[in-house]
Amino acid sequence: MKRGRTGLKSKVQTFPTFEERAKRKRCGGSSFTLTPAEDWGNLPHHVVLQIFQHLSLIDRARASSVCRRWNDIFHTPDLWRRFEFELNQPATSYLRSTHPDLIQQIIKKHAQHLQYVSFKVDSCTESAEAACDILSQLVNCTIKTLGLISTARPSFMDVSQAHFVSALTVVFVNSKSLSSIKIDDTPVDDPSLKVLVANNSDTLKLLKMSSCPHVSPAGILCVADQCHGLRELALNYHLLSDELLLALSSEKHVHLEHLRIDVVSENPGQTHFHTINRSSWEALVRHSPKVNIVMYFFLYEEEFEPFFCEETPVTHLYFGRAVSKEMLGRVGLNCPRLVELVVCANGLEPLDEELIRIAERCKCLTAIGLGECEVTCSGFVEFVKMCGGRLTQLSIMEEVLIPDSSYNMEQIHSEVSKHLGRMWFPDMMPTW
Repeated sequence: MKRGRTGLKSKVQTFPTFEERAKRKRCGGSSFTLTPAEDWGNLPHHVVLQIFQHLSLIDRARASSVCRRWNDIFHTPDLWRRFEFELNQPATSYLRSTHPDLIQQIIKKHAQHLQYVSFKVDSCTESAEAACDILSQLVNCTIKTLGLISTARPSFMDVSQAHFVSALTVVFVNSKSLSSIKIDDTPVDDPSLKVLVANNSDTLKLLKMSSCPHVSPAGILCVADQCHGLRELALNYHLLSDELLLALSSEKHVHLEHLRIDVVSENPGQTHFHTINRSSWEALVRHSPKVNIVMYFFLYEEEFEPFFCEETPVTHLYFGRAVSKEMLGRVGLNCPRLVELVVCANGLEPLDEELIRIAERCKCLTAIGLGECEVTCSGFVEFVKMCGGRLTQLSIMEEVLIPDSSYNMEQIHSEVSKHLGRMWFPDMMPTW
């Protein structure tokens, strides 16, 4: 029995005394050792705050029950300036959703602290409607950035337009200091944009609203006319007009930094695309010489006719569907500011001439990606040789390259690497 008690005693953990810890500190040992007297509840305020900032909301709420001090830190305004509401239906989504009780606590205690807010919803209409219900309650907030994100199908488009616009208007009216708004794929309309402008014209710097069918060219023109601090704008091509570009080029307007234009067609042959005058593009570039003009094309081949017939100052071009040799030839002739080009598909005719023309005339080109296309190895080497080391990104599928009498697939990587000044190999799968 005595020996058994001794064995048990040897297994009991003992903690260093104050004198032992002081001696260890003098001897260069670790000065941060948690003991019963130095428990988690006594961690410095800034340490606990930093821990909380890396936790999800549900874990943060659980941690707040550790002690009264942690609960006080849980309600620190700094923790609630940036927040993402995740709204998903358990029956249709594997993503974790923000608990309704926590949402109500946030609205009740921290609405006035929210500044950088986003809503991430799944494909269910119920989730989008829940987001609108929360927006309607944010009456005592000063939100600076707002993002509405659909993780799958754009479910905000299934919400009643009146419900959505009413909820969004609450934020537009009460915030007074919105600087960034991302509301792609939503039923926002012209009247709600007018409310936005009336209350936030001095602070708005970024507006992303691609695929918003209820907005007209007049609605977006109102934003450009009044929001002279706008630096980034993303919209569909049907909203782009000569008047909009001229408004963005006025002396009152700051230099635009980023203009993204989505050119999309769902039904081949049923969408009419207008032409933008060259003079309007030139006015924009004169006013904002460093502006990035990004165009995403999701068209069918017969719909490209209105584009790039004249010089266009686009800097980044992405073709998501098949594009003809003729169109790529126009790009080489009329896009001298081109920095990046991605072609997902072309056809069975080699693009040697088109690539060489792009290399000759697009002196700013630094990145190119080719998917389901064809280029002879000789033509590709000539293209790389003309561009040289300025090609910082070169993503070419191995299947794109056609061996010829000058180069085979084993030789191509060393020849291209020589002209790039770094090691290069063709891609096995798309990287864009």
